[in-house]
Amino acid sequence: MGYLLQQLANAVPLAALYAALAFGYSLAFGVTKRADITYGAMFAFAGQILLLFTDFAYNKLWLVLPAALAIGIGLSFVYSLLTGFWIGRSIMRPLVRRSANTVIVAALGVTILLMETARLASQTRELWLPPLLNTTVVLWSDASFKVTLTLMQLVNAGLMIALIGAGALILRYTRLGRIWRAVTDDPLAAELCGTSSGRVFLVAYVAAIFFATCCGILTTFYYGTMDFGAGLLFGLKVLMISAAGGYSDPLKSAGGAAGVGFAETLWTAYGSFLWRDFAVFSLLVFLLVMSRRERAIP
Repeated sequence: MGYLLQQLANAVPLAALYAALAFGYSLAFGVTKRADITYGAMFAFAGQILLLFTDFAYNKLWLVLPAALAIGIGLSFVYSLLTGFWIGRSIMRPLVRRSANTVIVAALGVTILLMETARLASQTRELWLPPLLNTTVVLWSDASFKVTLTLMQLVNAGLMIALIGAGALILRYTRLGRIWRAVTDDPLAAELCGTSSGRVFLVAYVAAIFFATCCGILTTFYYGTMDFGAGLLFGLKVLMISAAGGYSDPLKSAGGAAGVGFAETLWTAYGSFLWRDFAVFSLLVFLLVMSRRERAIP
């Protein structure tokens, strides 16, 4: 019993990460209607920028660690959001309007560009953060077993769930959310009603990059580093985990992705680790194929 509870607790941070990534991806997918692995690349790019500038502030400017981390976080948001804005305005929006299928090819090119930029900027060095908030918190215990998580895991999960909650409230109860739904349903009809679909496209795309940036920063804090190849891996993985709940509703997409996080953790605990990725990706491919036709957003 205790072992099962520990595995369920271990799944919570991973499920929260997948859910937040899927929620953000659905915001962008609603306006592009095409697979875009750039989103995963921006997730990794945000973590790598955090590491680069934290290392520079700590080792070159001789700042204390909290100040170095603050500079790294701030510049990670600046670089990531500006990069996301440029990608959305100069690459994705023109391609979606002219030849939507080329979005996939362009996304691969942008992903390689971001990965190589971060690698060259760090001189192919893997940078690491010191352990942060690694205090163990006991969630449940009996005479022989304790269910624990680290403080960083709890903080990350809480922040990601709060991020999803805030996004869901904005989409449901604000004018911005209603406009986003109108544009995702029918951009031309929204234009005829006086809405700038191009502007909504950029806002939605940058909002998705904001989710990716937040997740990239928090994940880097937890693992201590961000690999150069993580952009392509997470780009493909986010594309498929988002399909678990369908792309048409960000909240449902987040819920389906969270379920994938729990399934992946439980497979690792009770199944063969060597077959985990094969089993999970096979399931995700099946769900992606089955959900290729999106329903209209109610």
